[in-house]
Amino acid sequence: MKEAIYTNFEELPLFLNAETLAKLLGVSVSSSYELMHEKDFPVIRIGSRLVVPKEKLQLWIDAKTRK
Repeated sequence: MKEAIYTNFEELPLFLNAETLAKLLGVSVSSSYELMHEKDFPVIRIGSRLVVPKEKLQLWIDAKTRK
């Protein structure tokens, strides 16, 4: 399977799976799954899949970043 390389936010898919999230955050896939199960993390369940809307991820990061 060919690995996608994103150079900016606009190129990301609308929904991120655990593998893509892990690559973006620089963590393991298991760590991204743990994050996706956190209470305040913006995740959507579609059937048995967990996905993260890229716009909500950016808002979550902004909220967690100290200013």
